[in-house]
Amino acid sequence: MKRGDTLHQIALDTGLDYRDLAAWNNVENVNRIYPGQVLRLTAPGTAPNVATAPNQGQETTTPGVTTAPLRSPPPPIAESRPKPGTSPQSQPPVVAAAEPATPTPAPLPPGAISTLKTSPKAIKEPYSDQAVRELDLAASAAPAPPEAVAPPPPSSAPPKDSPTTAQPRTPSSAPSTASGSPSASSNPSLNGSQSPGDADALDWSWPAKGKIISGFSETANLKGIDIAGTAGEPVRASAAGRVVYAGSGLRGYGKLIIIKHNATYLSAYAHNRDILVKEGQQVTRGQKIAEMGSTDADRVMLHFEIRRHGKPMDPTKFLPPAS
Repeated sequence: MKRGDTLHQIALDTGLDYRDLAAWNNVENVNRIYPGQVLRLTAPGTAPNVATAPNQGQETTTPGVTTAPLRSPPPPIAESRPKPGTSPQSQPPVVAAAEPATPTPAPLPPGAISTLKTSPKAIKEPYSDQAVRELDLAASAAPAPPEAVAPPPPSSAPPKDSPTTAQPRTPSSAPSTASGSPSASSNPSLNGSQSPGDADALDWSWPAKGKIISGFSETANLKGIDIAGTAGEPVRASAAGRVVYAGSGLRGYGKLIIIKHNATYLSAYAHNRDILVKEGQQVTRGQKIAEMGSTDADRVMLHFEIRRHGKPMDPTKFLPPAS
């Protein structure tokens, strides 16, 4: 925001009604705001979006995030080891390193024979029939190893859904458009920023007849289009909505009308000679709302803007093709 901006300009740039801004911020005189003054852009009790007055920019505050400290591991156990010749109280504690615990083997069930080797047996015994019988008895008592199960033989036929037998699918052709149906280039709702899925999409119409003498440009800060004409020609509402501003309080716009169409879109009509509607009035698409003029301009023309959430958009991407 620049020094000298008004509450009306802030409302236009944010897509709001200046009377709502005044009510939300307890502003008695809508023509006076102060540098450094903070203005909320939402109704009390909703998200606290705020804007600062001229030269302060615009900022958005978000609800705070609750944080908690991370869970830390328990500290190591300190063990006091006094040095020789000193008392234990005068020595700093020494951190004892934790030793890995030796796992204790689980007890064997009764009658089970342990196969664990605890020590090599290096005792030589003389040959005898008794020793042979003991060895044979121990071998017969040991459990037999599990039999290995042979894997099934590979099948000669590949699986049903094997990629080796899958046939490539032939892409089907896109359905042709029925004759007489509108194409994307002929339907204004399919062009530009207003997509078919936009819940607040509107059926726009041209606000005046005439040649476009100045087009929209974000880089050149041209926020709308200028349509040439003669003084007194009708200026019509581009879509149905409610008049949220009618006056000359915005510098550079002359006699201006702003219509809010829904929660997303509004339109502006500037440099009028006469204004034929009042604030709060409901208007229909194509209704005459003003007469073309040259107020605050160097020639007779209509300056027309479409704004989405307060951001200027190119009107030619919303309007139907010129006849």
